Amino acid sequence: MNSVFDDLYRKYHHDVFQFLFYMVKNKEQAEDLVQEVYIRVLRSYDRFEGKSSEKTWLFSIAKNVAIDHFRKTKGWKQRLLETFDVSARQIKDNHPVPEELAMQNEEIRFMYRCLDQCTVDQRMVIIMRYIHELTISETAEALSWTESKVKTTQHRALKTLKKLMDEMIEKEGMPSEKVTLKR
Repeated sequence: MNSVFDDLYRKYHHDVFQFLFYMVKNKEQAEDLVQEVYIRVLRSYDRFEGKSSEKTWLFSIAKNVAIDHFRKTKGWKQRLLETFDVSARQIKDNHPVPEELAMQNEEIRFMYRCLDQCTVDQRMVIIMRYIHELTISETAEALSWTESKVKTTQHRALKTLKKLMDEMIEKEGMPSEKVTLKR
């Protein structure tokens, strides 16, 4: 079991941490929740039947840990409405020029401000599908939803996100480029 656990931890620790960080928006809290995820993994690995991928199974546990955390936290609904901490978001391009970095950081902040106004379900789907690049079936398994519900929620989330971004561009007098969201 130790080598299996070590493999799971090594392969997916960063993804699980990132998912929980996007959900709770606090680095220390996310680290604590990651520990809770792996405690649950240790307790229940013998019941893992392999019907889904290990990554999907871990995300399902992480989702439940996050929900349990919100239930225990006083004022959890308000906590869900707070904005994402985009200062921890890393740009993947290794060689951008300073102007590109500034523009990318502003675009990321802008997108997360809008994403924060989406529902929790929409936010979870966007994070799993676009940040963690899970497939629709993996996302459905992780959330214990049907694939149809994931597709519908994703469609509505992208539509809502685009509308919010367009409204914010218009409201804040930003350059009137039309927002396009691609997958």
